[in-house]
Amino acid sequence: MGSPRVVLVTGASRGIGAGLVTHFLDQGDTVVGCSRQQADRSHARYRHFTLDVADETAVTRMFHTTQESCGPVDLLVNNAGVAAMNHAVLTPIETVHRIFDTNVLGTFLLCREASKVMRRAGFGRIVNFSTVAVPLRLEGESLYAASKAAVEMLTRILAKEFAPWGITVNAVGPSPIRTDLVAGVPPARMDALIARQHIQEWAEVPDVANVVEFFARPESRFVTGQVVYLGGF
Repeated sequence: MGSPRVVLVTGASRGIGAGLVTHFLDQGDTVVGCSRQQADRSHARYRHFTLDVADETAVTRMFHTTQESCGPVDLLVNNAGVAAMNHAVLTPIETVHRIFDTNVLGTFLLCREASKVMRRAGFGRIVNFSTVAVPLRLEGESLYAASKAAVEMLTRILAKEFAPWGITVNAVGPSPIRTDLVAGVPPARMDALIARQHIQEWAEVPDVANVVEFFARPESRFVTGQVVYLGGF
């Protein structure tokens, strides 16, 4: 199986998600994106849904509409995520709900609905997003790291559950990339984080796309339940 594929990217309106949409369109794929915001993009092979990934009804409707208009989703990229970089004592409960709803519940819902479509097709690739904040146990990111640790466990167990259907489930953990997610972080803190990597540079979207494409290849059928962190640590 090769291009063109039907690719669904969450968090597609900006940052890594927007960059991945561009990447897949350049590959000749049909791309479906979703985010809370409208996407400033017009392309014959792109369709955007404005929704909250934690909204079960909206997510289910998106898959149904995509199936009717584009065909079954071949590759799901669960990029949507929110973070809060703050001391635990200063973190309000609203932030807890927002992070876990988007990062964990949203990832689960997308994986569940994608698996139904992919099971019927007998093929599917799911790539979830973790972060280097998990293995580095970064101070001030307890909720973000905990939510992504949950995504990693979800990835490993879903890989087992979905394997009989020809579906692989893996995760990529990007190192810092210049996006809105880190725009408000003091530069000294980002420099200190990058200094802990083997490759002491900012990552870029093509670095992430490279790992996603590896997981997505038909030849990667024996690669599942894995988490790949960028940058080295």
